[in-house]
Amino acid sequence: MILCDEAYPQILDEICSYLTIGEVELSFVRSDEMREINLSQRNIDKTTDVLSFPFETVLHAPLGCIVINLDLVEQKATELGHGNDEETALLFTHGLLHVLGFDHEKDEGEMREKECEVIEKFNLPKSLIVRTMD
Repeated sequence: MILCDEAYPQILDEICSYLTIGEVELSFVRSDEMREINLSQRNIDKTTDVLSFPFETVLHAPLGCIVINLDLVEQKATELGHGNDEETALLFTHGLLHVLGFDHEKDEGEMREKECEVIEKFNLPKSLIVRTMD
């Protein structure tokens, strides 16, 4: 289940239910706010497309928080020729997998495989991990 104060594409609920029975918080921000979050949380002074923050395992609490940059959603969707909803779904999937403990920088392809599984199931465009490898 997704906890969000803003409207978001329905496919995100489907992806969330497919990957977990837990709750996850979702926020949308613009590039300037994402840059501030990235700097304060990761000491990286630039914006990014998606950030995820797993929470401590606490009974009846969300699994974590996913923050998506709307400016980069719009930019990438236009650049790659697909819709904002599809781009949002890709970023959400990527962030949710991180919340669930996957780490493409450390694992041996498990996150990429899971991302590809979700992409195929929900007919989404090329994944973030695959894009960065092209």
